[in-house]
Amino acid sequence: MNQLRLDPLTGRWVVVSTDRATRPKAFAPRMASIQADTSQPCPFCPGNEETTSPTLEVTGPDGKWQVRVVPNLYPAFEGNAPFVVTNRGPVFTQATAGGIHEVLVLSPDHQRSWSMLSDEQTAVVMQAISDRIGEHSSIPGLRYSQAIVNAGREAGASIEHPHGQLLGMSFVPRELVEEQAGFARFAGRCLLCTTVDAEENVNYRVVHADERVLVICPFWSGAPYEMLVIPRAHGPHLHHSPQADLAAVGKALKVALGSLREVLGDIAYNLVFHSAPYRAPEPYHWHVHVVPKLTTVAGFELGTGVLINIVNPEQAAEELVVKVPVAHGG
Repeated sequence: MNQLRLDPLTGRWVVVSTDRATRPKAFAPRMASIQADTSQPCPFCPGNEETTSPTLEVTGPDGKWQVRVVPNLYPAFEGNAPFVVTNRGPVFTQATAGGIHEVLVLSPDHQRSWSMLSDEQTAVVMQAISDRIGEHSSIPGLRYSQAIVNAGREAGASIEHPHGQLLGMSFVPRELVEEQAGFARFAGRCLLCTTVDAEENVNYRVVHADERVLVICPFWSGAPYEMLVIPRAHGPHLHHSPQADLAAVGKALKVALGSLREVLGDIAYNLVFHSAPYRAPEPYHWHVHVVPKLTTVAGFELGTGVLINIVNPEQAAEELVVKVPVAHGG
């Protein structure tokens, strides 16, 4: 039976329609190659560091770098121009696009995606994300940082070497504004703290749990095998979180993505880190969205903004948790 489920973070309805999963080729396979010209050296591999100037470089005990953050050569946001809106006519409104656009190289290893990293390496990656957002927050005129990881061409990656992106911008994007409104209109205590308690009570959609993090296939999932990673400690800002919580989230992402690989193979996916705007007050609770790229957003979704999920989240969680047992301990 098809259902409508409400996403309390955004106020949008999601359609859960499992019958559509029986269509031929319901899930899109991942493309074999990302880079059009693989004859050129990878700019993110050791030995090619001269092609990029690091903003941040984390070195290990052997003196070799573990994580690098470098300026994006093709930035969406750049410069220190203040956010100024200009009206050039009755329907022509534009604004300056100042800000920062950086690339986060997850590891020196060209083949190691997040699910293949050690726990120590995922902790280093999470700390680098936190450090860069903290740095962005100190820059006058910037209001919000978006951290993402695009894995696979279908997810938007243009270079094969596992990497993420960090974008510091002078405005707060609509998705965050809608999530902030979702927290504000929720009656009671924090929306995601309540979600953690409710999901553990029913235990239908829990994929991974330890004393610091819960991973669920949310009740309102808009994509097949979508997951939400929620730190248990309430806090609006990723860059103010304790190191232990950052490390636990990094490990939980490794578990979640490893389970996806076991169940579905080498699929493309997006990681989206949502943290409150730098100077935003409560209520908010930072979290990470895991969105596999298995289906195509078509005309209905584009026309209405209503997503159609062909795998109900209860089934998805059951499949994912079987492959990777729930872990305990940080």
